[in-house]
Amino acid sequence: MTAPAPAIDRPGPPEAQPGEKPLKVVPARHPWRWAATAVTLVLIAMAGNALVTNPAWDWHFVGQYLFYETVLRSVGVTLRLTVLGIVLGFLLGTVIALMRLSASPLLTTVAWGYVWLFRSVPLILQLLFWFNLALLYDQISFGIPFGPSFFAVGTMDLIGPMTAATLGLALHQAAYAAEIVRSGFLSVDQGQLEAAAALGIPRGRQVRRILLPQAMRSIVPNAGNEIIGMVKGTSVVYIMAIPELFYQVQVIYARNGRVIALLLVAAIWYLLLTTVLSIVQYHVERHYARGAVRTLPPTPLQRVRRFAGTVAAARRQRRAGREQFAADLAGER
Repeated sequence: MTAPAPAIDRPGPPEAQPGEKPLKVVPARHPWRWAATAVTLVLIAMAGNALVTNPAWDWHFVGQYLFYETVLRSVGVTLRLTVLGIVLGFLLGTVIALMRLSASPLLTTVAWGYVWLFRSVPLILQLLFWFNLALLYDQISFGIPFGPSFFAVGTMDLIGPMTAATLGLALHQAAYAAEIVRSGFLSVDQGQLEAAAALGIPRGRQVRRILLPQAMRSIVPNAGNEIIGMVKGTSVVYIMAIPELFYQVQVIYARNGRVIALLLVAAIWYLLLTTVLSIVQYHVERHYARGAVRTLPPTPLQRVRRFAGTVAAARRQRRAGREQFAADLAGER
């Protein structure tokens, strides 16, 4: 049986020698932090006061038009353009990313050229190009490539304003989505795939169970930024007279002259949409962080509950202290 290890004497705080004053521990002071906090609070109070007291903001009309029927319909058009642009863009972008990672020089060159072209041309020019495609081609034929065509459709009938906007947004988004997906794939250590191949794991399972879960940690934050950017980027289609949110707001304030109120309506709806998307992005990131961190970061609701529990515990402790003090005082009497 082994003998117990000897106790180690740990040095404690130095004791005051006879005739000397004990050391006084002073907490660190942060005067500049408090000054910055005070200045920030004053600025926030000034901004809030300007928003509330200035009648030029027309908050009454903001509430009146916030849920106006045509405004709600335009919000639906904005959401539809966002969903179509993001879904089609990321589907095409994933294909382009796989082409960039291919061993074929032709596929790599074509994918690189696509990304170079659509990232170089401004989105508004791409939208105008698709909107005016009928100036180049009166009709679009369907048939055998370089052979006979089976039928043809007029370009104006096939590509309307909504279709042109969807094409422009999706093709433009695909160039950025391809780089996002490619960066996510490249972030995964190739040694893991080599080890999986050595164990005989099928290629499809390697992608589903090893590659994608790790790549999504890099893809989701950037993809979330692109989705939020797409919500606001749909306002560019106003040049095509599509009744999305920004265009509809312009139509309304052109009739009643309430420019600031209607712009605030649009700003509030954009804030609501982007806030919801940010919350969804946070939970998706938290889902894919399960295998990378030991403890998942608390959600905002969990933080609020933890803070409320801490406050309640402090109140109970103070109440118990007061009751104990009262009991000791009564005992002395």
